[in-house]
Amino acid sequence: MTHDTNADSPAAHPRSRWFVLAAVAGGVHTGITLYWAIGGRALLWTMGDAFIAKFASVMWILYPLAAVKAVGAFGPLWFQSHQWQPSRSLIRLVYWCASVVLLIWGGLNTVVSNLVLFGIIRPSAGYDRPVMIGHAWIWDPLFVVWGLGLLLGLTLTRTASNRQANIFAPLI
Repeated sequence: MTHDTNADSPAAHPRSRWFVLAAVAGGVHTGITLYWAIGGRALLWTMGDAFIAKFASVMWILYPLAAVKAVGAFGPLWFQSHQWQPSRSLIRLVYWCASVVLLIWGGLNTVVSNLVLFGIIRPSAGYDRPVMIGHAWIWDPLFVVWGLGLLLGLTLTRTASNRQANIFAPLI
């Protein structure tokens, strides 16, 4: 690891490991989305027969979804390694928002799905157990890990230049 005397340089803040964690969790989501887009079937049972039947004719939508997921998963690592500066505050704000959405969405769905699986919540119309398992133990916990990695990476890579004279100073 190199050390830089400039306190705002990425080398002075070797905290990209959190962005790596986010990239791994987001990369799993991205990979399975691409896999399903090209016709793969593994783990598709976690989405349910009704979902599969409803979206069978528009599976092409998974390609742009995978692209968005890829930018969300790997973007922070890329931006940090390339020290890209234009609109950095806006880019960081977008990733801050994404981390919050991932944490809230994934956290709530993980908790609720597990409460259903353990019989604490009993849906009146019943539920699809394999789908609930997918949400409780695979997809939504990955959203939480992804969001947490982004949040910690963004928090720990804040620099003085990110905070100076900026209306979003508390965020970036």
